[in-house]
Amino acid sequence: MTFALYRRPGGVVFLDDDPDYLEMLAEVMPPDWNVQLFLRPTGCIDMLMQEPPLWEADAWRQQEIINRWREGAALLPQILQYWRDDGTARFAFTQVCVVDYSMPAMSGLRVLSELTGWSGTRVLLTGRADEQLAVSAFNRGLIEQFIPKQSPGIRLRLTDAIQGLRRLPDPRHQQTWRATLTREQHTLLCTPAIAQELEGLILRQGWVEHVVIGAPFGVLALDAKGRASWLQLEPVENLPELAEMAESQGWDAPTVQDIRTGKKLIDLELQLALGAGQPPQPRQAFAIASDPPLLYAALFPIDEALSPGFMNSHERFIATRGERKLQD
Repeated sequence: MTFALYRRPGGVVFLDDDPDYLEMLAEVMPPDWNVQLFLRPTGCIDMLMQEPPLWEADAWRQQEIINRWREGAALLPQILQYWRDDGTARFAFTQVCVVDYSMPAMSGLRVLSELTGWSGTRVLLTGRADEQLAVSAFNRGLIEQFIPKQSPGIRLRLTDAIQGLRRLPDPRHQQTWRATLTREQHTLLCTPAIAQELEGLILRQGWVEHVVIGAPFGVLALDAKGRASWLQLEPVENLPELAEMAESQGWDAPTVQDIRTGKKLIDLELQLALGAGQPPQPRQAFAIASDPPLLYAALFPIDEALSPGFMNSHERFIATRGERKLQD
């Protein structure tokens, strides 16, 4: 599996000329998804085609973070500032578009062909007579998935398919943030067992947004309430150097030994990057899915004053979206 270097929650759009079907989807989709429901192709297309310039502007803001980092600016405070300045605007971008193939005004494939420059993922809902067309469209790369509309367990199947697509790494984000990683760091993240363990850790922590950076090496993440956390990552070969740094900071011999053996990590680089004047602290560490261990990790909270906070959170964004209503 490929571990996403950057991920955030995106919206889901459904287009279907059957209002009853759309209302059913509105009820069964997870409540923390930004869901929009369209009855007519033109309204759906018009809305989605407003997004590419906004995506481009957002991608450039991320690239500017990298450019400033190359000039000597620390990454962590820039990312936190980007999240605070953006508020909740980035959560409004649509990530998945689900379209019914059989509609009187325009076929689902015709609708998707109109979305030139829109880089989200596409799912086609098909009837029994449409499946061969859907197979052809999938093989030609026009859609990421197709799902028979009348298949057993359609609600669960559709939800699982969309969730999988929402978790796919965005190629442009991968390219942008890959620039901060060394070849050795990237190799570790591409190790299947490590990637799978990190993915599971992110889900268990309830993080909705994260970015992986290499200087310092770790994962900066946000939960649904806009609270930031830092998952420090340390390759096993870096532990002796980290232990020496802790010793030079005056930490006692048992703590230094725990760092040397991977039982604890200390957030020296985190506090240096944040420049908030907080003293570094050791935290309990754990190995990331390899035998013998290649990578150790420890969780450190980020001061609430530096976090985006609830007013800029995904939870608040969803709350402000209101009831899921059908749109023309």
